[in-house]
Amino acid sequence: METSTHLTAAGADPDTRRRPTILGVAVSPINRRRFDNFRANRRGWWSFWIFLVLFTLSLGADLIANDKPLLVMYDGGLYTPITTAYPETTFGGDFPTETDYRDPFVQDLIAEKGFMIWPLIPYSYNTIDRELTVPAPSPPDARHWLGTDDQARDVTARVIHGFRISILFGLALTLAASVIGVAAGAVQGFYGGLVDLAFQRFIEIWGGMPFLYILIILSSVIVPGFWTLLFLLLLFQWTQLVGVVRAEFLRARNFDYVRAARAMGVDDFTIMRRHVLPNAMVATLTFLPFILNGSITALTGLDFLGFGLPPGSPSLGELLNQGKQNLQAPWLGLTAFFTLAIMLSLLIFVGEAVRDAFDPRKTFTT
Repeated sequence: METSTHLTAAGADPDTRRRPTILGVAVSPINRRRFDNFRANRRGWWSFWIFLVLFTLSLGADLIANDKPLLVMYDGGLYTPITTAYPETTFGGDFPTETDYRDPFVQDLIAEKGFMIWPLIPYSYNTIDRELTVPAPSPPDARHWLGTDDQARDVTARVIHGFRISILFGLALTLAASVIGVAAGAVQGFYGGLVDLAFQRFIEIWGGMPFLYILIILSSVIVPGFWTLLFLLLLFQWTQLVGVVRAEFLRARNFDYVRAARAMGVDDFTIMRRHVLPNAMVATLTFLPFILNGSITALTGLDFLGFGLPPGSPSLGELLNQGKQNLQAPWLGLTAFFTLAIMLSLLIFVGEAVRDAFDPRKTFTT
């Protein structure tokens, strides 16, 4: 037994045996040290997990806040109204249109031969509660945990759905802007000379354009939506990483290993992708959480001004605007403020931890 163990250890790759792991996955020593630096920032480490939990819960917003039951058991059959639209005739009703499960008549029909399982919050972001006992916006109570807005819609449901849209929009905008910005900065820095000069003059002109006014003009021509708004903001957000990546490529293009690769006949794209880009990605990853913050703030600002997502969409900016217009209902403004403050603070703390993780003074310290 001892001989077998000895042979197995001797035959194993010594680099693999010594390579550290993270969650059972082998990583390089430098990445392990970066992970340890990230975890050493306790505020950023816990902010990362809190944000991850909140974001994961928001992805299941339709399972948490919805005006349709999660499950309907009727006459021996099992139905899932969240995923499938059933006509009212399915449950013994008179109309072939989609079932309104909040209708007392429909609820009585289902209760005769089955039951319904409702989400934790039985309201969607656009559900209008017509049974309020006070004028809208109504204050928080057991029925509506954060009250209702001026259109009698549940604020808690709108916050959950709005949180999801804000994060998904910010992630999509950050990813797309980063890809374009990294590519543009890489071309500028690697080739330099006239290419760099022309790109710099273009970015200076493009960055000086009043993008808010341009968005307002375009919003009056194009119907605003998630993807159209993403495209319009992407036109001006991609320049944020160009300067950082350009500087890294300008610094690295004259390194000995880059010159050696050129002398060996390696094409420019391969040199940029394999030899120079990994160095530039360190600075890029450090900036990503802060760019994500800016993307979320941009969407919130446009929604607040009324030039963002279509009317009725679950938007934190629209909720802020309602708080401004309804000062007699402070729960509207306070809810939007604390939601944004918590979201953006968590991302800032995560960004600080990422910056510590990629800090060369900490990464390469023995």
